[in-house]
Amino acid sequence: MTQQTRLVEVRQKVLKQNDVVARELRQGFHDAGVLVVSLVSSPGSGKTYFLERILTDMAKRHRVAALVGDLATDNDAARLARSGAPVKQITTGTVCHLEAEMVRSALTDWIKPDVEILFIENVGNLVCPSSYDLGEDLRLVLMSVTEGEDKPLKYPTIFNTADVAVITKMDLAAAVEFDSNTAKASINSVRPGMTIFEVSAKTGKGMDDLLQLIESRYASAQSRRSVADVE
Repeated sequence: MTQQTRLVEVRQKVLKQNDVVARELRQGFHDAGVLVVSLVSSPGSGKTYFLERILTDMAKRHRVAALVGDLATDNDAARLARSGAPVKQITTGTVCHLEAEMVRSALTDWIKPDVEILFIENVGNLVCPSSYDLGEDLRLVLMSVTEGEDKPLKYPTIFNTADVAVITKMDLAAAVEFDSNTAKASINSVRPGMTIFEVSAKTGKGMDDLLQLIESRYASAQSRRSVADVE
């Protein structure tokens, strides 16, 4: 019992410190008018391809950049760099999630001051990332049609800490007999009223609607900055 109590105390201390750094990051992003969007999912959801599509499309209108978390390789960062956006890898080693301090360290002497939208791709994991605030404005949780309609029921915490649910690989929905209504019901049973997008990064299905959401959030971030400057 003593050992368990000690583990709980250490975890609470770590999370508290993470929240402190996350608040500082968020304030800095807001002051600079930067919108920060994070992506969480299990491995194999198509998260990297999805983000590559977003970076490629948004780079036509905005100055975008991306931080990529992975346990070991820099393969994802290399793929995202094909979009032409600045990309930096965060190698976490044995840590199964990104933490606010990792983000702050990665940004030091890297990100250009004129970046408008920063994307953070977390390590492929639906458990650990749910507890760690990264200072983002918008958190997307991705699940693919190949993972089953009950994914939200198995990992309710990550859906409760995200802002938007994105169902990916919709081009494969018919082939895997994916039931969209059942999946949406699972999401809503965990997070009633959650915004849901059905997309295919391969065909482009649903991507425009999601990009419009990000655009609107960026406009809101700019409005907040303008008001702050006047005050």
